[in-house]
Amino acid sequence: MITAIDTNVLLDVLLPNEEFYEASAEALQEAASAGSLAICDLVYAELCVCFEVQRDCDSFLESNGIRVQPLTRAAQFEASRAWRAYRRQGGRRTRILPDFLIGAHAHVQATRLLSRDRGFYGRLFPSLQVYDPSRR
Repeated sequence: MITAIDTNVLLDVLLPNEEFYEASAEALQEAASAGSLAICDLVYAELCVCFEVQRDCDSFLESNGIRVQPLTRAAQFEASRAWRAYRRQGGRRTRILPDFLIGAHAHVQATRLLSRDRGFYGRLFPSLQVYDPSRR
């Protein structure tokens, strides 16, 4: 099983977020025990904001067994379909934002997504298994 991780879960642990730290840390450990952990390159870019130098971010990911996967063309295409459906349903975002690409990455390149943003991903990627650590 491959668990893709959304930025919000990693920030819960990294910053740490008092409200969600424990649940997110436990969810990451459980996901690691069940298989491998991955983030897409967009999550990597968002995560790098927390570090002064790249090697520190890379070290954090490596020490937690999280690999970075570039988005495949299939995932990018899936993101465009989700965005198009979203716009047709009245969504107001006019550009493909990272959330669409993060969701498509998890849907195409992983087994499930670990994120506290369950409603958004559930609507846009209905067959994606979303694991929300805040709802345990």
